[in-house]
Amino acid sequence: MAKPRILSGVRTTGDPHLGNYLGAIRNWVPMQDTHECFFMLADLHAIATPQAPAALTSQTRETAAAYIACGIDPAKSVIFPQSAVSMHSELAWILSCHTPLGWLSRMTQFKDKAGKNKEGALLGLYSYPVLMAADILGYHATHVPVGEDQKQHLELARDIAGAFNRAYGEDFFPLPEPLILGEATRVMSLRDGKKKMSKSDPSDYSRITLTDDADTIAKKIRKATSDSIEGVSYDSEQRPEVANLITIYAALADTSIDAVAAQYASAQTSRFKSDLADLAVEKLSPITAQMRALMDDSAYLDGILRQGAEKARAVATPIHQEVMKRVGFLQV
Repeated sequence: MAKPRILSGVRTTGDPHLGNYLGAIRNWVPMQDTHECFFMLADLHAIATPQAPAALTSQTRETAAAYIACGIDPAKSVIFPQSAVSMHSELAWILSCHTPLGWLSRMTQFKDKAGKNKEGALLGLYSYPVLMAADILGYHATHVPVGEDQKQHLELARDIAGAFNRAYGEDFFPLPEPLILGEATRVMSLRDGKKKMSKSDPSDYSRITLTDDADTIAKKIRKATSDSIEGVSYDSEQRPEVANLITIYAALADTSIDAVAAQYASAQTSRFKSDLADLAVEKLSPITAQMRALMDDSAYLDGILRQGAEKARAVATPIHQEVMKRVGFLQV
């Protein structure tokens, strides 16, 4: 029996951070033995907001290095730049012609990211859930590892697949299922426990990047927002910043949130932060070192991505050709 197929990726904007690692990449690693894995470098998604060309190139390599340093094995998984497979953008257009405008209008992430500047927001920011659907459906992925904030987009991908299937009278696209795994599926900002950790946050102290050295990691955790309440307890509503730090500790230590809260229940927050800093440095420093080594050998890294792109095209192209036939495009 064929393994179930998964597809996921991280946008190649800014430095990969702790939220990308704990909420996504780390959870992909064990899937490599149970699933057929496609992990893209989401550079098409990246340009939904303006990117400097040289920075986009560097960030794409850096994200690839992060995948590998975190445990994604190019011998087991397909790692490739999204833009290297033309199916993604071509299928996105076809699927957009099967997507009612009202479906996109309900997507909450556009409202959050566009804010008060909806009239000035780029079309790509509005329509990128259709591109996400093309990413998934174009490989006939059966499962998608997603965070809580992406569940709505996966539901849209299922709706679009259903609309296409009904239009052409057959179950051509499988309806992908979500995979939500791990203690830290949603890592929050170190400055504001109500906001997701983000590359776009103007404060460097809001996030720990996978390229931070040991001193920087420790400093950011010591300076992380907490509160004046005595002891350490998990309460995401009343103590969101402390709850976030507990969640991060639990994920890094491979233990439960309850166990961490119990261990530090009578401890001062400063001691808890100190222990968390030590743990984070222990777990992240080897990743940083391997990332730097990979970034220093761009020819090796680019070779991995070329091979990955070839493997991705080999799977995506036949599926896309079948889509073209069903739509009725003349094959010449």
